[in-house]
Amino acid sequence: MTTTSTPDHDSAALAPSPAGVDTAHRRKRFTAGLDRFSGVWVLGVLILVFGLWVPDTFLQTTTLRGIIGDQSVTAILAFGLILSVAAGAFDLSIAATMGLSSVVAMSGQQHGYNAALSVIAAILCGTLIGVLNGFVVIRLRIDSFIATLGMSSILAAATYWVTGGRQIYNGISPSFIKFGTDAWFGIPIPVFYMAAIGAALWFFLDFRPAGRMLYAVGGNPTAARLAGVRVERVVFLTLVASATIAGFAGVVLAAKSGIGDPGSGPPYLLPVFTAVFLGATQVKRGGRANVPGTLIAIYLLATGVKGLQLAGAPAYVNDLFNGLALIVALALAVRTRRKT
Repeated sequence: MTTTSTPDHDSAALAPSPAGVDTAHRRKRFTAGLDRFSGVWVLGVLILVFGLWVPDTFLQTTTLRGIIGDQSVTAILAFGLILSVAAGAFDLSIAATMGLSSVVAMSGQQHGYNAALSVIAAILCGTLIGVLNGFVVIRLRIDSFIATLGMSSILAAATYWVTGGRQIYNGISPSFIKFGTDAWFGIPIPVFYMAAIGAALWFFLDFRPAGRMLYAVGGNPTAARLAGVRVERVVFLTLVASATIAGFAGVVLAAKSGIGDPGSGPPYLLPVFTAVFLGATQVKRGGRANVPGTLIAIYLLATGVKGLQLAGAPAYVNDLFNGLALIVALALAVRTRRKT
């Protein structure tokens, strides 16, 4: 004889108590919040530690202004990298693109061209590099990692050719220098460029259908293609946009420093990748590159490096700190994707 239980009995046996549901929900929500904004907590801890360790130098307005202003170029370059990473492409030439654009902007003025024309030429230089990257990746079907790595070497040679291996600092327009050194309300003007580009990119990625398509391509290109997304076109355009932003970052770098340095670009590559990958573990779920998380990561890393420098750490601490942070960021990103 077969016995059956009543629906009420089954529901009561399977359903947890309301108190249990509420407690589990609160615990999950708290854990998710800590995971998504752990960088803010770490930043607060760093400020507290260095504020107690070296208060005479760290807790100064000039230090705060320096951290905010010095990282503006890094942030602009990182915003360009966010686009390619979100689409599943790795643009290793982005720092070299910035370096070449910076010397193009300075070289044009040194040869007597108008500052505005030199700036336009520098930004278009970045756009052209993005087109070449897109062609190699999409048409020649070479992996973006290899393609852009080779491009970075080509750009290093082009930068040396433009400068002759020497710094450019003669014949520069004062208005161009003001473009990178002026301040509004006591805040360096490059910070406002950073804020404008970051806000536009955040709005595009989070609130526009094209931004969601970009994340879809980076998350699962096969599924995106089956859903009707033109994956190759999206990757091509993101590489172009990424390099164009890098070109603008090169202009800001040149105006800010007042020098066209052939070696100025490559040192930015590690900090930018570290910030984007560490930022992918912040704010948004799923390990996606995003603007707010990248900003958190940039200023977290900058605060740590600055604090150690003020405490008397050796010069190599910058690369050491960023390298360790990149390894940790990649480990956290992989863990987040697996959990998702």
